[in-house]
Amino acid sequence: MAGGRRRGGGGRRGGPRQQAGTHQPPAPSPSALPPAAAQQNAGAAPKTGHPKKPGEEPAVRGPDVDSLGFQAMDRNVPGLSHVILQKLNMKSYGDYKSAMDGRKSSSDFGIRTYFDMFQKMEDTFKFCAECKKLPDALPDPKSLRRCKRCQNVYYCGVTCQRANWPLHKKFCKKLKLVALDRLVEWLVFTGDIPFPTETWTKPARAVKDWEDWFSMQEQLEEKLGAILAGRYMTLLWANVGKPRPEDGELRESIRRLVTDFHSRPLTIGLGLRLFGIDPLAKVLTVHVVGASHVETLNTRLTDYDELTRMFPGHWGMEVVMVGVDVVDGAIMRPPLATPAPRGRVYLSSYKGLYHDFWESHVETKLAARPDLVVGFHPGFHACPDLLAGWLPTLLLLRDYRLPVLFTVYSEQELKSSLQILVELETHIVGYAANPFASLRPEQVYSSPNKAPVYCSSFYIALLGPAAAMAVPGAEGLEEGDPWVEGEPGATGGAGDIPLGLG
Repeated sequence: MAGGRRRGGGGRRGGPRQQAGTHQPPAPSPSALPPAAAQQNAGAAPKTGHPKKPGEEPAVRGPDVDSLGFQAMDRNVPGLSHVILQKLNMKSYGDYKSAMDGRKSSSDFGIRTYFDMFQKMEDTFKFCAECKKLPDALPDPKSLRRCKRCQNVYYCGVTCQRANWPLHKKFCKKLKLVALDRLVEWLVFTGDIPFPTETWTKPARAVKDWEDWFSMQEQLEEKLGAILAGRYMTLLWANVGKPRPEDGELRESIRRLVTDFHSRPLTIGLGLRLFGIDPLAKVLTVHVVGASHVETLNTRLTDYDELTRMFPGHWGMEVVMVGVDVVDGAIMRPPLATPAPRGRVYLSSYKGLYHDFWESHVETKLAARPDLVVGFHPGFHACPDLLAGWLPTLLLLRDYRLPVLFTVYSEQELKSSLQILVELETHIVGYAANPFASLRPEQVYSSPNKAPVYCSSFYIALLGPAAAMAVPGAEGLEEGDPWVEGEPGATGGAGDIPLGLG
């Protein structure tokens, strides 16, 4: 992503931690880093048996998701990680990690102009989609040519393009949207996106999907038009080396990116509704477990204020980002030991493992016990190392009977995650397609000719240990399957709001 700011169902600043069709986490995109020309800007590992003292900095342990991603990326396109580091003026993965952690200034990236920024970003996508060769491996590095239809994938010659066409034609139209959104996303970093939103004119239970959400935005076309006519939209198309698309295409791209930005807070709101947790009845605390640069790079203190518009008059909410890869920034402040301010969404964070956070802060009452725990794309299905790292957190969430909502990218990931959760004897309340999934399509970075995925496409709701009766697994799962226990609300204890989206 050009601007280094991702807000929606995300994934991911820089790409999904686990994409459809892979069994190793793909690397984050180099475009996750902030552009110098514009502005300078988890799981858990096994316990040691020694509780942390309050305020003590935890030791970071467990597998490095981003590092695993780089390894997986090079298996698809050998040498691609080195190209990324080179274009970002970095010598090693350690430099990249420092940037992800917010320890490198944008001036270190060697980017001096807008054109240079966008060119370097595009260079990291330049490899032949058929033979996987990088420019340096070709007799003429300039021989790579982009598909004229999608403006996304490259080929080293006509032979490779023809050989790849039977596969590429299945995804060409979607990849055109991917390439467009990747550029327009820069306007999220500049602040043009999202546009100012309105207090909801419908109760949360009546807002079924994004169409309902957009219908509540007053003067929507005027807001979109202002973004189209803005300074940064003009700068974007003056520097990317591509013709500016039609205004209709740009409007649709902005709409997709707005859903991407707001998908996370609205998914949290969905979780509150599913479990019958009423923000109008008491102050609430939400823990985002496994948070990383995906959720926290360049996060602003107001990024989750859509929850206030979703639940006007709420008593106060705190959203705590907990993870070993939380980025130093505005929300790097201690969780609250006292209730959140009335009518506000307060963001805070903890850099470390969730079970350490629980021992050092929740059990000592330095932080509030959560009313809801949310994990955006935890990725524990991806490989044994990641599952082992997540295991203490999954067991803690199960044994403390905490309401949990996990999101995943794809049906394949949903099936794999459900199977693991069944084996861990967690009580799977239900799973379904997320009505507030991001509408922005995203490609598998180093293997683009696969079906694009969408952040937070599905959710899984958990509540404590499994009952004696076996919970259905993932066999025969189809997109949009309803609650696994039959009628919505079958688990009881949901308060006045029925479990499900009736």
